[in-house]
Parts: sequence; C-alpha cells; structure tokens
Amino acid sequence: MANWKDPEIAGVRAILAARQPEPGAPTPGFPERRAAMDALGEKGALPVGCYHEPVTLGGVRGERVVPQGAAPGRTMLYLHGGAYTMGSPRSHRPLVARLAEAARTVAVAVDYRLGPEHRFPAAVDDALAAYRALLDGGAEPERLVVAGDSAGGGLAMALALALKRDGLPQPAGWFVMSPWADLTQSGASYASKTATDPTINKPRLDENARAYLGGLDPRDPLASPVFGDFEGVSPVLIQVGSEEALLSDSVTLADVLAHARVAVRLEVWPEMIHVFHAWGPVLQAARRAVADAGAWMDARLG
Repeated sequence: MANWKDPEIAGVRAILAARQPEPGAPTPGFPERRAAMDALGEKGALPVGCYHEPVTLGGVRGERVVPQGAAPGRTMLYLHGGAYTMGSPRSHRPLVARLAEAARTVAVAVDYRLGPEHRFPAAVDDALAAYRALLDGGAEPERLVVAGDSAGGGLAMALALALKRDGLPQPAGWFVMSPWADLTQSGASYASKTATDPTINKPRLDENARAYLGGLDPRDPLASPVFGDFEGVSPVLIQVGSEEALLSDSVTLADVLAHARVAVRLEVWPEMIHVFHAWGPVLQAARRAVADAGAWMDARLG
C-alpha cells in the first residue's frame, strides 16, 4: 500500500473504497451504471450564478452551461467521459461548469450516442455534427475550444482528426483530461498501475471497448486516436494523474502529437487518479488543475 503525501487524495481513495460493492454482488448492467453516474453528477453543486439549459446542435441533444463572467462570443464544446457506454451532460455538469467558469466561456456539453446500442463511429458523428452546428450558428473557430475527459478526451482527439479529414477549421485549442486514446489497451500503465488505480481497470475497459466498437477495428484512428496523423491540428493540453491505468494513453498521445509538430503540453499530476478534476470540492489539486486549464483556454480564446 502506497503512502500518499497528499492527505486529500488519501481521503478521496477512502471515499471510493467505501463505495465498492460487497463481494459477490451482481455486476450492474449499462442502464444501472448510467443511472448511478448521472445521479452523482446531479448531486454536485454549480458555481454561484451558473445556470444550464437544454440545447440541440445538428440534431444532437446537449446542455448549455453558462457561468457568471463568461466573455461574449466564446464557446467550449464539452465531450463527457464514461467509457463510451455511460455518462451524459447531467453526470458531468459540475465539472463542466467549473471548467467553463475558469475559462470564462459558455460551455455546450454534447449528449452523444452510447454503445452498445449505438456502436462506433456514432459518438464521433455526433461530436462532428455538434461542432459543425456551432460553426453554422456563427461560432468563430478562434473563439472555440473543445474539452473532454476519459472517453470524451479520446473523442475530442478523434474529432480533431475528423475536422482535418473534412477540411473544417480547427478550434483555438483542445483540452483533454485522462484521455482514453487507445482502445487496444496496450500501454504499460494498464498493468503497472493496477494496484494504484481505484476506479478503472483493463478488464472493464476491454468490456466497454467491445461494447462501443461492436466488432470493428480498435486501431481505427477515430476510435484510438494514438494511431492518427495530427499534423495541422491546433494546440493541445493534456492533464493526467500519475496513478491511473490510462497514464500511458496520455504519454503516447503527447508523443504522437509532438512528432506531428503539434504544440502539446502534457501535465502528469503526482499521486492523482483518473479524472481527479471531478473531485474539486475536496481536492486542492483538482482545483489547481482546473484553474490552470482554465487559464490555458482563456489565453487560447484571446
């Protein structure tokens, strides 16, 4: 058992341990997992004065989140995590609101289609439709950023490749947290971080990858962006915890981006876990990471 220097992350780990199901308890199905994830998000508090409302972009449902102090004309397109099989704007509302407040922008969280009901590339198609709708609605690419966590971080990088393929303008920047960018699960951290990652593991990710891909090739760059060509893509900020199974995905993604001559900044936060940003109410490191990412996006948006 590691001795954590940050007492707050030790407290987060204790909370997560208390939530673990009893041995022998039945494994919940996708509907139960989705309901539980949404319920956690809906319990979270939003910044003072922040409000949210439903929105539809390019036929894709979503949610518009408006914090106090948002600069006119700015937009963040947000792609939520949840291993492509769960998650929604509801589950991620508090995190999206805090990021939008830090970046001084309105955010639009996309409720993209999930597997196994809607296999790859449905999520990519929905993200692309929402992005196109923002442009068609008058959003200026230089005043637009795209952000995402976990599967949503991988989806953001897939969207970057789709924009390049279709000749669409890149946004001002991309911010991804703990991106799931390699659905082959081939990185070293899937094994080396087994003992220290309290939330995700390779068997569960394998299950979700199969549910999303529906038998299609996990090496398709729109499923696993680490296999893509990012030349010409706008700057990327990656934040990841040192103690998570997806650490290798972030390191590999940064390497791929750097070799494609993309301006990329990789931040590995010591002792932190998967999408630690979501623990802002009880974790100072999460609040610092959100503030740093917000400042980076604020500067990119001009």
